[in-house]
Amino acid sequence: MRRREFISLLGGSAVAWPVGARAQQLAMPVVGFLSSGSKEPDTRRLTAFWRGLNETGYVEGRNVASEYRWAHDNYDSFPALTADLVKRQVAGIVTIGGEQSALAAKAATNKIPIVFVIDGDPVSIGLVDSINRPGGNVTGMSLMSSALESKRLELLSELMPKGTKIAILVNPDYPDTDFQLGSVETAASNIGQTIRVLNARTERELSTAFMAVVEQRAGAVLVAADPFFNRARDQIVALAARFEVPAIYESREFVVAGGLISYGASVAAAHHGAGIYVGEILKGAKPADLPVQLPTKFELVINLKVAKAIGLEIAPTFLARTDEIIE
Repeated sequence: MRRREFISLLGGSAVAWPVGARAQQLAMPVVGFLSSGSKEPDTRRLTAFWRGLNETGYVEGRNVASEYRWAHDNYDSFPALTADLVKRQVAGIVTIGGEQSALAAKAATNKIPIVFVIDGDPVSIGLVDSINRPGGNVTGMSLMSSALESKRLELLSELMPKGTKIAILVNPDYPDTDFQLGSVETAASNIGQTIRVLNARTERELSTAFMAVVEQRAGAVLVAADPFFNRARDQIVALAARFEVPAIYESREFVVAGGLISYGASVAAAHHGAGIYVGEILKGAKPADLPVQLPTKFELVINLKVAKAIGLEIAPTFLARTDEIIE
């Protein structure tokens, strides 16, 4: 059973949102979406977002409209995409697919409200002033995935026979990569775990990285949190299966797709929360007064079918700590 949830969302003060209020008077408000990825991989997240927004009384096509902009992993396109949303005077901008889209939206406007869903720490990258008082026109949800890499290493190390080399797969272009590597290296030193670092920023490099896992005789892989890896989920899971390499991931979606194990916050819950925040803002709340929401619970998910396929035996004591077992 799953026992994971995000902390309850706080309501905002009833202060008029100029653009939104004017739009509601003249026509239905338009919510702009900015994603670093593409439509199909983001479908489930958007479904969760709209479910949250619906709960606040807004239904797409009835009393709110939408405009979508997809970067298709081309971060150089962000300035043009965000400029177009600003030009269209959308009532708010929702950013998904990582920190880059959120930073691009913030750089484009200091007036239009922005609600983000990111993996890392929004304060350290300058998105908000603080968690409790974001300030400005930006707030949102953080999965804090990058902060969990050390825990994922510990879990993977616990699953594997003692002395197993573990590779960590990172995207060198991701803003949190240095932090991820630093935390993993510290954790590895603390538990006496040998690690190997592999880089991938393209689909071709992913294939090369998994071949390197075999060549370097690493017995398992920690796939670090990264928006590109999320969008390449099916390819990564297929490569792990092809080379029969146990791997741990940041979210349940990887395990559902055929991955072995994941540990992290609920991605659906974060996007659902973003939808609720947008609804609150459309009703008059100010982003500066809406605290950034952080997960208080994390889910450990295991796919026993995958474990059996690669010949990995999971101890009953480990299974007893899991939140969901996929068989």
